[in-house]
Amino acid sequence: MTGLAARLLRHRVGPAAATLLALLAGVMILVAMGTLVESGLRFRPEPRLWATADLVVAHRTVSHTIKEFDGGTTTSTVRLPEGGTVDAALVDRIRQVPGVADVTGDDRVLVGSSGVVGHGWGTYGFTGRPISAGAAPQADDEVLADVRLGSVPGDRMDLVVGGISRSYRVSGTAETGSAAVFFTDAQAARLSAHPGRVDAIGVRVVPGADRGAVGDAVRGIASAAGATTYAGTDRAKVEQSENLSAQTLLVEAGSAFGGYVLLLIVFVVAGTIGLSVRHRRRDLALLRAVAATPGQLRRMLIAEAALLALAASAVGAPAGLLAAHWVHGQLVGRGFVPASFPMTGGLFAVPVAVGTAVLVAMLAALIAGRRVTGIKPVEALGEIAVEPRRSGRVRLVAGVLTLAAAGTSGAFTLGGTGPTAALAGAVGMLYLFVIAVALLAPRINAHAARLLTPVLPRIWQASGYLAAANLRANAQGMATVLTALVLSVGFGGSVWFLQTNLERQTIAQSAAGTLAERVLVASGGLPTDTAREVRELAGVRAATGVRRTQVVVRSFDGIEPVGAQAVDPAGITSTIDLGVREGDLADLRAGAVALSATQASASGWDVGDQAELWLGDGTPVKLEVVAIYGRGLGFGDVTLAAETVAAHTAGATDDEVLISASPDADAALAAWSAGHPGSQVLDAATRTRLVGTDLALGAWLNRLLIGVMVGYAALAAATTMVLAALARRRELALLQLVGVTRRQIRGMVHAEQAGLLGTALLIGATIAALTLGAIVNALTGSPIPYVPPLGWVAVLGGTTLLALATTVWPVRRLLSAPPIDNIGVKE
Repeated sequence: MTGLAARLLRHRVGPAAATLLALLAGVMILVAMGTLVESGLRFRPEPRLWATADLVVAHRTVSHTIKEFDGGTTTSTVRLPEGGTVDAALVDRIRQVPGVADVTGDDRVLVGSSGVVGHGWGTYGFTGRPISAGAAPQADDEVLADVRLGSVPGDRMDLVVGGISRSYRVSGTAETGSAAVFFTDAQAARLSAHPGRVDAIGVRVVPGADRGAVGDAVRGIASAAGATTYAGTDRAKVEQSENLSAQTLLVEAGSAFGGYVLLLIVFVVAGTIGLSVRHRRRDLALLRAVAATPGQLRRMLIAEAALLALAASAVGAPAGLLAAHWVHGQLVGRGFVPASFPMTGGLFAVPVAVGTAVLVAMLAALIAGRRVTGIKPVEALGEIAVEPRRSGRVRLVAGVLTLAAAGTSGAFTLGGTGPTAALAGAVGMLYLFVIAVALLAPRINAHAARLLTPVLPRIWQASGYLAAANLRANAQGMATVLTALVLSVGFGGSVWFLQTNLERQTIAQSAAGTLAERVLVASGGLPTDTAREVRELAGVRAATGVRRTQVVVRSFDGIEPVGAQAVDPAGITSTIDLGVREGDLADLRAGAVALSATQASASGWDVGDQAELWLGDGTPVKLEVVAIYGRGLGFGDVTLAAETVAAHTAGATDDEVLISASPDADAALAAWSAGHPGSQVLDAATRTRLVGTDLALGAWLNRLLIGVMVGYAALAAATTMVLAALARRRELALLQLVGVTRRQIRGMVHAEQAGLLGTALLIGATIAALTLGAIVNALTGSPIPYVPPLGWVAVLGGTTLLALATTVWPVRRLLSAPPIDNIGVKE
């Protein structure tokens, strides 16, 4: 049947091209996204700092086990936002283990904001790399620097540690594999933000010793202290490199949106092929009438779909690889991924995408043709004479249940917090609504046709009468067209504007909640005592140091990191207005916490409760909830006292100091800033603009993924309507032969489009408004989402133009041919 399928495809250029386009775009998207995800999954970092270590002891993750409803347990593990530290006393305990040749603790030092990381000289011995030039640091004011920093022995290098700039002499240089500097061990210990704790411990085993016994002994010591022992290639997981962050980004982004994109592609391809097969009922019925067996027809349809999928893959797969490399370049250029991160060539992504496209196409063709291929030959031609007037009861029940699930899914999809969870929840709700519309579409079309029957003839006269009759008769056949239009409007009107709402609300909350008139910032951070110094300046009423971090909290499906800020409580009510709803922010102190209303609701905490969470370095704490506030997007979902996170963050600096002062303080602030190179005083409006710029940069990846989904939904609507229009060749020819003019036919098509499009726009806009409004209200507390002035005009107007272009243009081409040439052509 493959040969027959290939010959039939040559005579069905229009439907074949539409199906081919949907498959091609689907394969391209799958390959592009799959390549990015594959790059993250296949990335195997090589240890650089601990290259010659046999074992590395560190605390990099935190786990939490929850009990499921069925009695089973699920363990959730997340990487610690601040990296985690271990007790420095473990170094001596591990050194006493028989068979240990060498052991050292790494006092990791963050150097300014340049991405440079400092270590003690004892750690350098585990890199296994020779010194390129010069010698090891001997004095506290000397460092060995990586060659990529551009220094040579004898140069002076200014390094900002803890917000304080210090000058060091470069004693030597080496190729360390990262932007690193090495202090003396004593100096690294003094500069460390975690006195008495180290970032990791490297262990080297005596040659010939029982590695298994040594490993077991070290693991026992580490486990008792809440740390983990890494060996082999896992040693690289300890090193907090930018490549590991890139790997996490690619995998998490792919996991969050990959399933939804795949579902959209399946939905579109299945609908396109299903409509194409449906419009060939006459051809298939004729083959049944001339003794073709159901199995032969099914094999023919499957062969056609497979040929189209393979042809689409031949073009879509290379296009997807090109798109993946373009996206990679954008990610590198925007700072999401380092240029050194390796990209795979789609070794697994390409065959998976091609296999998915072929499988979906074949299953769609098989399911779509099951009705015609299963009837008796003598009934075949009569079966396709008219459309069935009603869909089955099973479809009705399924549609109602799906609609109910969509209406109640918000509570489950928004169990987590943050923009990623919000976008994933929005797409999930939207899919449920669209699936419900797809199941109920025949009945929706029938009811809409009855409502439009008295309206259309009044506007389009005879053409309107014909349009109303067509809408009533083709309620079942136009179900796919209605679904495609609703899908396009739903995606364009909800998930795209959700990102806009998140950015707008974040900026608005940040601006409204910042009472301070001035903000002090520095490229390398500010010393923790800056706020105290600024308070003593003339004209300054209050100054609040702010350090941004993350904490790990329990969620409905495990644990997750959430944004937090650590503040100096002194005078905080004069510099920050978090929009407190319950409690009093003045009670914030060590051992207390304030929560956003969203986080409090998600975690089930109230004022006076004891909130159990983990600080960014994995330290478990139990804090009293003293306030619940409304501006979580602008200031983070968790607000802690600076004393609570002291020695629990990667750097001992504040990100900014908010200053409430009179105009008389400008001179004093300028003088203070001049005495601290790298610092500057900004006004509140400038700070707000910078916040908006950072948000736009961070949201780029979300917008890219959303844009792909919206664009593919629009493509689905276009191909579906082109197929539907091309299938009307015989119908339009018959109307012309019985005396209907071309002008009347065009009016009929316009009236049909007005009815169908109006129904789709109404339903799609309602779904988009419900989805967008529910999620924005849950995240921001605003019941009415913001839509840009031209937003709905673009969505509704764009959908209208798309529908008209993909229907009116094919119909005009059909009408340009003599009707006698089309009357005998099969669908």
